[in-house]
Formats: sequence, structure tokens, C-alpha cells
Amino acid sequence: MPRPALRPHPWRDRQGVSRVCKLGLADQPSFPPLTPLPSCPQGGDCSPLLSASPPPLPEVHLCVLWNSGHLGIAYYDTSDSAIHFMPDAPDQESLKLLQRVLDEINPRSLVTSAKQDENMTHFLGKLASQEHREPKKPEIILLPSVDFGLEISKQRLLSGNYSFIPESMTATEKILFLSSIIPFNCLLTVRALGGLLKFLGRRRVGVELEDYNVSVPILGFKKFVLTHLVSIDQETYSVLQIFKSESHPSVYKVASGLKEGLSLFGILNRCRCKWGEKLLRLWFTRPTQDLEELSSRLDVIEFFLLPQNLDIAQMLHRLMSHIKNVPLILKRMKLSHTKVSDWQVLYKTVYSALGLRDACRSLPQSIRLFRDIAQEFSDDLHHIASLIGKVVDFEGSLAENRFTVLPNIDPEIDEKKRRLTGLPSFLTEVARKELENLDSRVPSCSVIYIPLIGFLLSIPRLPFMVEASDFEIEGLDFMFLSEEKLHYRSTRTKELDALLGDLHCEIRDQETLLMHQLQCQVLARAAVLARVLDLASRLDVLLALASAARDYGYSRPCYCPRLHGVRIQNGRHPLMELCARTFVPNSAECSGDTGRVKIITGPNSSGKSIYLKQVGLITFMALVGSFVPAEQAEIGAVDAIFTRIHSCESISLGLSTFMIDLNQVAKAVNNATKQSLVLIDEFGKGTNTLDGLSLLAAVIRHWLALGPTCPHIFVATNFLSLVQLQLLPQGPLVQYLVRKPRWPWESRTMETCEEGDDLVFFYQVCEGVACASHASHTATQAGLPDKLVARAKEVSDLVRSGKPIKPVKELQKQNQMEKCQILVDRFLQLDLEDPSLDLDIFMSQEVLPAATTIP
Repeated sequence: MPRPALRPHPWRDRQGVSRVCKLGLADQPSFPPLTPLPSCPQGGDCSPLLSASPPPLPEVHLCVLWNSGHLGIAYYDTSDSAIHFMPDAPDQESLKLLQRVLDEINPRSLVTSAKQDENMTHFLGKLASQEHREPKKPEIILLPSVDFGLEISKQRLLSGNYSFIPESMTATEKILFLSSIIPFNCLLTVRALGGLLKFLGRRRVGVELEDYNVSVPILGFKKFVLTHLVSIDQETYSVLQIFKSESHPSVYKVASGLKEGLSLFGILNRCRCKWGEKLLRLWFTRPTQDLEELSSRLDVIEFFLLPQNLDIAQMLHRLMSHIKNVPLILKRMKLSHTKVSDWQVLYKTVYSALGLRDACRSLPQSIRLFRDIAQEFSDDLHHIASLIGKVVDFEGSLAENRFTVLPNIDPEIDEKKRRLTGLPSFLTEVARKELENLDSRVPSCSVIYIPLIGFLLSIPRLPFMVEASDFEIEGLDFMFLSEEKLHYRSTRTKELDALLGDLHCEIRDQETLLMHQLQCQVLARAAVLARVLDLASRLDVLLALASAARDYGYSRPCYCPRLHGVRIQNGRHPLMELCARTFVPNSAECSGDTGRVKIITGPNSSGKSIYLKQVGLITFMALVGSFVPAEQAEIGAVDAIFTRIHSCESISLGLSTFMIDLNQVAKAVNNATKQSLVLIDEFGKGTNTLDGLSLLAAVIRHWLALGPTCPHIFVATNFLSLVQLQLLPQGPLVQYLVRKPRWPWESRTMETCEEGDDLVFFYQVCEGVACASHASHTATQAGLPDKLVARAKEVSDLVRSGKPIKPVKELQKQNQMEKCQILVDRFLQLDLEDPSLDLDIFMSQEVLPAATTIP
């Protein structure tokens, strides 16, 4: 029996050969000569039978969780024995993002929870039915939902035995280390990672033939990003204010959820339909490097920004408000739960889609979106709208709160409705004849119709009718008593039942049958309705972006793949320019092999942080296909944006503010490439000044050592010693930008100047290094007392000059006088005639302490 091929392990190479120390020739033991093998009996070459077994092909095992419109994805790759994860990402109900992941990584197995919603169940069923899928379809493995619990998943991650973590680390240090790699705030991702670890331990991937105490090798955790997508973490979305959720100010709407605050998404979201808003949010969460896709978006925006196209843009935008939630209506149709309002909404949506098609057919067909709408909004839409308009009686449906059809659709229904319409006068005549045959003591009667029961004779309850036996009337069948009315069946009412039947129910049944037939007609054309929603939402987003670009004066960015960076001329912060009375634009450039690291110094409150966010936001807007707030912007190949600008503190993380800062910088250090954009603001200020300065210098030197592969980095800092002590190497990679004051005799334009005691900011960036932070000016603006600010400035000057700090004599004298006054007051309160009073003890307790040096 042939020996099975060995699988790769941490201590074995990929060919399955154990890594052992090689012995020298002199040290090798001698072995008896091998007996030659007999020749092959068939005369062939038997050497292939003796060759080593080929290494096993790499396998990928994927774990997926889907909940509330978001995906959590993690997979294990045997080729590098690493776990790759994708932070929580929004996805559509069709799970297009998950399909892209499957197409890109081609997993051998797909692990998920046995408890799934309808969308995921449908997706898995469709995937399992693909018998001839190339590459081969994955094996679908369902684990109990308890294996994906949040707490148990965290426990698995923190208690795992990872070879890349030193054994000398304590449990606390291990938690801190893993928190810098794994996004524990992404709950679905954490649960997916926990489920993946459970699957690996149960399947024992790669260690099937080893002892049970040998665990599956995990050599690292890596972030996974789909091709052409730009990697941006949640901290970056938060600090750049791309999204910002706030509680609703109205106490009546707090329970309805959060609303969008002042954010980039908030000012650009001018979508008229719900699906357009969802698509815009999806684009924001998936910035792309696909130049063809970005250019197609910009072409539409540029077309609508032309003055002659303003009217058509406004008309299309008005039509968008009638595009409603078609998938929900189709779902109700499949379940036969359609409401009257659903038919109205569907009718308006289809007719609005026809309006969009007719408008787009008159627009340039060279633009792909217009061409797609003109071609794919087929005549099926007209057929659906015509059917609904000819069949559904909207006024009657609203009045009766049920589906009703228009006249001349079904002659049988029309005849029954005619009978039902003339029924009141007919029943009045029948009741008059019935009254003639009743006892003279009965003052009145009426004939009524009750659905499902039929026609009944109703008479008022008479005084002598006390017991149930008193209700019996000869020739009538008593039915029931209701609201002091006695209801009977008579010969005439029975004849009416036989003649007219249950009109109401028959009409309803026949109209329900027509509604079902109409639903089948609509569902048969559901594909075109789904396509309408996709293209209409895309058009809605681009109309919204065009409207914002027109109002805010944005310009079209240019994509230059060979640039490897960004070049911005007179850029503006899209949010700050709306809040400030005046905003000074600034340029930025980081491209090529020079100036890849920008060190920005300057006074406090001079706008360093705004400048960093401005560069990040303009780059982000260009990567989602929007116009940007700049005179001109050239965007190169950017694969990720990393930030360390603001610490998002959280009690649930259990990390200090400085530890959170370190985690953010660690993500940039470990993942940034030469095409990444890194924005760092005031890193190192959360700890000792010397330690913070050393960490900042070490991080920058690490990137500078990469040479041409260094990321594009913008660093804003008040650590002037970074430059004064020459902690960074000199070279073309480093460029210093400054915001420093301009003195009256200088002719160059800087961003600040001093006029007397006032400091005036120009908010302009130029090359150079700041010489002071002007913290005293900022302290005065914050409202600190003038004496305190003056003393702080005096101490600062003494420290810089290396002179001793002398106490303030007036303050020292004042403190001594206050202590003396307290001593005198207590002495005057003493009872000198008290025989137990010992003045020596009192003086020893109340003696004035030695004067302290007061800075």
C-alpha cells in the first residue's frame, strides 16, 4: 500500500520534508549499499513510481455571516497558514459582495450559521445548485448558531495558540497585541473569526494525520480587501466625518433610530428615493480604484452640470421621488399579501420609470448610464403599467380597503355589482311585503344582507319578548338576537339566497382571482423591475452628486494611475467651508519619489488638523466618483487611507487613549504600501513628552527606511524638537511645511502675522519649520486669566534659555500672610484661663511651614 503524502506543517517545508539539521560528509553514518531494483516487467520506466508525492494544492476555507444588511467575512488559506478577514461591510440583499468574494478567492468550503434569513438561504441554495460551476463549487457547511456567539468567539480568539505571538507575553499583553490587529468593534467579523476557528479545530485542516495535541497552524491575521477596492477602516470614517450618526432631537422620534449629522454623506445625500440613498452609502463604504467605473460616474455628473442641462436634471430628479420599494412589493405579491397602497406605489414607480426611459432616449447615448436606461427599460414596463391602469380601481379600492377592479373587465362581476347596487331599494320593497304578513304588534321590519350568512329579516324586540321561547314566530326561523334586534329567516329571504346568492363573497372571490392573475403577470416581469431599481438608484445618486457639485462649486478630478499619490490645487475642506465665514484654500502634493513624507508644524489653532482632513476627504471623494472641492485635483493609484487624528475612546475596548492611538499607528505601519495615504495628527502627545517624541521619530524613520516604497505621509505635530534635534534623516523624501507668524519687516506671505499683541492667522501652508507654537495666544483665546498666561510664558522662556525658575515674590508673600492670619485667628479663639492649655504644644502644631517655591 503506498504511503500517503505528508501535509505541510509549521516545522515542515511545502514539499512535506521535515526540516532537520544537515550533517557534514564526515559525520554522516555509513549505510550498506542498496540492492538495485529489478527492471520494469513491461519494459517501461518505473522511476515515476519512486518520485516524491506532489505537494497538496492550497485550500481556502471561508466563513461568512450575514445580518442586518452587513457581511462578516474571514477565511483560512493553507498556502500561507494565515487567517484573512474583511471588516464588517454592507451588502445588498442579492449579496453581490459575497459573490465577488467567492469569485476572487475560490474557497473549497463555505462555513456559515445554520440560522439564516431568506436572502442568505436563497443565495446558498442557488450556489449549491450550480453543478457545472467553474471553478468547482464550495462545500457548504452549516454550524450551530451557538458556535458564532460574540463572547465565545472573542474567547476563542484571545485563547488561541498563535506561533507569531511570543510565549513571554502575559494575557493582558496578548489582548493588547491582538487588538492592534483584529477589529473587535466589528462584531460580525469577530463572530465569523470565532466560527472559522471552531471549524478549523473540528476539521483539523492540515494536521489530520498528526497527534490531537497538534493544533492547526495559524501564522498571522491579515486584512483582506477585494481587488480595486480602497481600504478604509472605521476610525478613518469617523475622524474624517464621512459618516456621523446623531440621536434625533425630537423626543418623539428618538426610538425611530439615529439621524445623519454634519458629515460628508449628509451634505452630498440629496437622493430622492430610498434606494438611491442606500446606493450612495454603499459607494461611500466601497471607494474603488476602477478607473472605468469612476470615469463613467464623473461623465454623468459633468453632463448634468452643463447649464443647458439644468432643466432635464431637475425633471429627472422629480421623477426619482416616485421610485419606491419595489422588492418589498414583489415579495408581498409572492406571499399574496399585497395591499391597496402597493398597487398605487407600483403604478407610480412604473410610470416614472417610463418617464426616465423617454427622457434618457433623448440624451447622448455615448454615456453608458443613459444608454442602459434607454435599452433596458423595455416595453414590459408599459405592459405592467397598462395592465394596472386598466384593471385596478384605485378609488374603489381605497373606499373599501381591498382590491377592486374597474368596470368592463369581467361582465359577470359587473352584473353582480349592478345587482348589489340596486339591492337596497329592492330589499325595502321585500321588507314592506314581509311586514304585511307579520303580527300587527310588530311595528316595523327590514331585510338585511350579511356576508357569509345571507339575507335575514330583522324586527325590533317587543316588550313581551322576555324569554327565548318568546322569540319564536310562526313561519319564521329564529337565528340570533343582536342589539335588541331579532333576526329570522323567512321563505322570501331563503328565496333571495337561492336567487342572488352571497354576492359580496362572490364578487370578492372573483376580484381576488383577477388580482392573482395580475400578480402573476407582474411577477413574470420582475427582472425588468429589479433592473429599473438598479439603474434608477444609480441615476438618483449621480443627480444628487451633480446637485451638490453645482451648489458648492466642485470640480472634476483627474485620475492618473502613474502618479502614485495626489496633487491638489487650492483644495477646500467640504465641511469646514460651510461652517466658517471665510475659508482659505490650500494646495497639497505628494507624488513621485520626493517629498513623500510631509512634516507640518505651526502654531496651535492654525488649521493643521483641518489641512490633513482636507487632503483625506478630497482623495476619498475622488475615489467614490464625486467632484471635489478644489480648483484641480489629480488622483493617482491610492489603495488605502490610514489616519491617526482623533482617538475614538470606548469603555468596551478596555484600552487607554494612548493605546488606541498606538493601535491606529500600528495598522498604518503594518499595512500601508507605497500607494497608501497616511494622515497622522499629534501622535505621541498622550504620554511622556520624551517618549512620545521618540515614538513619532521612530515611526517616521521606519517609513523613510523603505525608500521609494514609502507611503505618502502627512504628519502634523507640535514636537518642534523633532526638527530642532535633527531626529529625522535629511533627504529628498522629507518635506517640511509650516504655519508660522510673519513679522512686519518680512515680505513673504505666511499664514499668520502678529499685530501688537494679536496673532492673525492666514491659514496658508508653505515650506519651512515653525519656531514657536504660540500656545499663550491660544490660552488667552480660551479665557484663561492674563496673569496665569503671562506667568506660563515667563516660565516657558526660562526653560528654553536654561535659566532657573524664580518664585513670584508677591504671590509668596501673599500666601505667607494668609497663613499668619489663620494662625492669629486660631490663637484668639483659645481660652487662656483653661488650666489644661499648653501653649508650647499649640505652637509646635501650628508653626508656620517653611516657605515653598512657587513657580
